[in-house]
Amino acid sequence: MWEPAKPLRLHEEDRAIMEEFLRCGTTPQRVAFRVQILLGSADGLANNQLAAQLKTTRTTVIKWRDRYREAGLEGVLEDAPRSGRKRIINDDKEREIVKATLETKPANATHWSTRSMATVQRVSDTTVHRIWRAHRLQPHRVEKFKLSKDPQFTEKLRDVVGLYLNPPEKALVLSIDEKSQIQALDRTQALLPMRPGIPERQTHDYERYGTTTLFAALNVLDGTVIGQCQPRHRHQEFVKFLKKIDRSVPSRREVHLILDNYGTHTHAEVKEWLAAHPRYHLHFTPTSASWLNLVERLFAEITDRRIRRGIFKSLPELVQAIAAYIRQRNKTPKPFIWTAKPSGILRKIKRTRKSMPIE
Repeated sequence: MWEPAKPLRLHEEDRAIMEEFLRCGTTPQRVAFRVQILLGSADGLANNQLAAQLKTTRTTVIKWRDRYREAGLEGVLEDAPRSGRKRIINDDKEREIVKATLETKPANATHWSTRSMATVQRVSDTTVHRIWRAHRLQPHRVEKFKLSKDPQFTEKLRDVVGLYLNPPEKALVLSIDEKSQIQALDRTQALLPMRPGIPERQTHDYERYGTTTLFAALNVLDGTVIGQCQPRHRHQEFVKFLKKIDRSVPSRREVHLILDNYGTHTHAEVKEWLAAHPRYHLHFTPTSASWLNLVERLFAEITDRRIRRGIFKSLPELVQAIAAYIRQRNKTPKPFIWTAKPSGILRKIKRTRKSMPIE
């Protein structure tokens, strides 16, 4: 009788890569088979039991267990080594791949893929994938940013974040903005419902029934929302929205409004209305810093949960849907909690500026 084999010890990185291979629908069968052997061995299955499950032999199971111990994941995922070909790369080669990923671009593309890098470096794409995971490199991803050039950036940042972290007592703090050009869209054909393994499907083309603008004021303290849809996005509509806010909030409370630098917010008629209502205090975010306005989180929520996949056969139907969403949200409001301190934000911006190439 053979003694039961001890569970195979897998590196955490290797296990994550193998599990990803099994989830991927394009993984070759030979690779998936070997990965199943390794994962089963790591989970403590006996060689005979694993061989029976995978409809293979005990010898094959032992072969791939031994191959992993000798050559690592690369040795398992690649075919048998050919003459003169090294199975495991050295540290210098790994540093070379990392350096090439960070400092170069392929000749015919905007970013490296595992296959294109593997071709240039003469290694397997599995090797490149492992190195990228270890160094947290993701050439396929890109994020957008824009640094504010507002000369009063620091002062405005401290002012707005101060309202989030330490709001004044016995006063309201409202984060205000407008989400314009919300389209009422109807698909040209009926939706195909979701089924097991198949998501809900809709046609790529649509019919337009007009647009609306959502004016919203988010109460920073309790998460309630004052909202109003209007056909246009001008100072006249903004004054109308301010009047709605004035009717909705307690009359004896000071009100602090957080706004961006859009021209409607500083129009002469707006200033005239504010002068007649001195309990309102304006706090402007820096230019190109809409991320400082918490109401943007609300807009993202409404877009994701109610608008993006919604079907609206008329503009009134869209307006009613938005109003219904806000009413329902206000029944169980949940505030967005701001945690970042001004000092931390300024440090990140400073690091970003240092990393930017000199123009």
